[in-house]
Amino acid sequence: MRMEILVWSGAIVALAGIAVLIWCILQAVRAKRDGLEGTDLQARLQRVVVFNMGALAISAIGLMMVVLGVFLA
Repeated sequence: MRMEILVWSGAIVALAGIAVLIWCILQAVRAKRDGLEGTDLQARLQRVVVFNMGALAISAIGLMMVVLGVFLA
């Protein structure tokens, strides 16, 4: 029962990370659509990259939780 909680909570964490990744993609597309160029585009994309790296880390932690829960079950 406890490992099942670890699996489901890991899945929720991984899905949260994926949701933030989708948000990052939409922000990058929106920046290109707004016609930004040069330093303005670079500044906005640098901010998105920070969120992107955080989202990747969150997704990886969630997947690790799922795998750990499956192995220990």
